Amino acid sequence: MAGVLAVSVSAGGERADSTPSDAGAFPADAVPGVTEDRILFGQSAAFTGPAGELGTGMRLGIEAAFAEANREGGVRGRRLELLSLDDAYEPETAVVNTQKLIGEHGVFALIGAVGTPTSRSATPVAAAANIPYVAPFTGAAFLRSPELTNVVNLRASYDQETEEMVERLIRDLGIDRIAVMYQDDSFGRAGYRGVRAALERRSMKPVSTGVYPRNTTAVKTGLLDIRRTDPGAVILVGAYQPVAAFIRWARHTGFDPVFVTISFVGSNALANELGKGGAGVIVTQVVPFPTGDTPPVVGRYGRALAAHDPDAVPGFVSFEGYLAGRLAVAALERCGAEVARSSFVEVLRDAEPIDLDGFELRYGENDNQGSDVVFLTMIDVGGRYREVDTLKELAL
Repeated sequence: MAGVLAVSVSAGGERADSTPSDAGAFPADAVPGVTEDRILFGQSAAFTGPAGELGTGMRLGIEAAFAEANREGGVRGRRLELLSLDDAYEPETAVVNTQKLIGEHGVFALIGAVGTPTSRSATPVAAAANIPYVAPFTGAAFLRSPELTNVVNLRASYDQETEEMVERLIRDLGIDRIAVMYQDDSFGRAGYRGVRAALERRSMKPVSTGVYPRNTTAVKTGLLDIRRTDPGAVILVGAYQPVAAFIRWARHTGFDPVFVTISFVGSNALANELGKGGAGVIVTQVVPFPTGDTPPVVGRYGRALAAHDPDAVPGFVSFEGYLAGRLAVAALERCGAEVARSSFVEVLRDAEPIDLDGFELRYGENDNQGSDVVFLTMIDVGGRYREVDTLKELAL
């Protein structure tokens, strides 16, 4: 897996690999993280714990995109490098990591953070340093605020995902009794608010709710609260381990409504956790099907991933990471030879869309989110994902 520096650091631990001792040192008049021959990006994400596969997938995709660019000579002769630190999906550690990446390692920009609670804690640190915060793996509404001028979102929001869920459950399946199970933190509440708002637009409300603590699989109490109301569908807002535990326990007890979950779940990881027991689970996605035929960026992603890591299995999370890396490359190319943090963000707010081989991103003066597209997928009886055009396919 040559072609891009990738240093992984465990939460609260020492570096697994080493960077030069003066990695964070740079002249006062220089742009931090930028030299004549390299640009250094930083990432704080979960590489351990219940959300560990999400950070691993995002890092893999970013590395694949950077390695692809480096094989072609980098961006105007500069190689792209990534320094990744493990925050284990804990907000306090995300703050420490972000401070280290900015202060000690002098990264040019932050990319591929994982999670709402960690991003909520890290973004004030990034904003204070006026450092770009690029393509976090979260659809939280607060990151879409025009006031966050240093934040660049890639994906559709949780509000858009939950609107699609509610619309399809009602329109395609005629289900109007919808419950919500969510992680009891800022991420879960963001998803819950999205569901509630979508229902309120239809003069409806959740028939019941359940919660579980972050970084646990303590879902049984929430399951009991929800099944008492006998909903036709349950929308789950959580990471793959607790979501899988909820679905397994529900079906074990004979409770089998339609289960719909949000993209943050980590699709490959969820399917692996559930196996054949995941048949019929619906997952909304914010990137195209990673092994499909269109758009052309899918094929390019597959080739870049195989070149970087021949053993890697394509997936939605690493595909999003790849698109994040490609977004960073596109912004740097637009900056020209004189790279600066301010111009890196400004060029993305240009009216001209960014076409990543058929996956189009559009930004604007008060719009820091590139894509508004939500896709539907379903786990089949073999434990594999397939694309879904309508939830009516559940009955087929």
